[in-house]
Amino acid sequence: MTALNSPEEHTAPRPERRQSVADWRVGVLASSSFPVYAALLGIVIISWIVVTIDGGTYWTTANIVNILQRSVALGIVAAGQTVVILLGSLDLSVAWLISLSSLVLATTMDGQEANVTQAVLLVLVIGLAVGLVNGLIITKLRVNAFIATLGTALIIQGIIQNKYDGPAGSVPASFRDIGYTRFGLIPMSFFLLIIVVAVIWFLLRNTRFGYRIYAVGGSEDVSKLSGLRTHRTIIAAHVVCSLTAVITGMFLAARLGAGTPTVGTDGGYDLESIAAVVLGGTALMGGRGSVLGTVGGVFILAVLDNTFNQLEVNSFIKDVVRGVILIAAVAVYARRQEKKA
Repeated sequence: MTALNSPEEHTAPRPERRQSVADWRVGVLASSSFPVYAALLGIVIISWIVVTIDGGTYWTTANIVNILQRSVALGIVAAGQTVVILLGSLDLSVAWLISLSSLVLATTMDGQEANVTQAVLLVLVIGLAVGLVNGLIITKLRVNAFIATLGTALIIQGIIQNKYDGPAGSVPASFRDIGYTRFGLIPMSFFLLIIVVAVIWFLLRNTRFGYRIYAVGGSEDVSKLSGLRTHRTIIAAHVVCSLTAVITGMFLAARLGAGTPTVGTDGGYDLESIAAVVLGGTALMGGRGSVLGTVGGVFILAVLDNTFNQLEVNSFIKDVVRGVILIAAVAVYARRQEKKA
């Protein structure tokens, strides 16, 4: 673990420093994704049986592709949400940021291949700026993350409603391929999800940044006493989360062919991403969890949505079942943590 310690950490008292390292170890060791994938397998089997009894066919190419495509947008933004929740924060601005990024991307591209690079870079800068603002408000102004990111969301909402009346811009055909091209059963966009998840997994498990995320999530006060610059960690985490949101917006623009003011909010990506993280076993208080668990939570939600659509279940029943599953998952995780304690 010594390779993870930065120079400023050596000035802290050794007992607190050992505790901070212990927080990282506990968080990583407690991040087993087996329970969520066992639950996912059970839900897939139940869905298969129910759809078959209803007279449908579950294991079709269209159905599998649909589940994978449903997982991409939510999976990317949920991966970023995992990072901020691991340190005990959250981000409610992601839904409106997704909408804004789709609009800026499409209007900047304006259907022209020559504008693709410029548009992508501009949207990434917007994500960087929003994440930086969220992080600074939380750390320097000492505003609770819920209020800070909700305030940012309202600001972005105001900008969108003032500037855009409806769908705007267009993306060139080559960019639309990201949303529709597939290799056999695997959509090209699914590889984008794999890349984002792999990068975040590597950051959390193999870098100083990941160590600091788990340490701050375990105890921000102890992390400060250990010499960690917690404000930098919180700001960086929110930047990562905002970047995943704008990547999601770019993907959705590719799917729709244009920017849409409500694409983020209609998908409910703010609360849905938090639900996926919680289903994946990450503790809302921070310090425990993993992005691989979040991916399992995303697939649980995607499988449920796909099954409900095949069964033509009304939206009320959908929300009730999803709510029950979310509450049950949190209750199970809480009981497991109590037994370990």
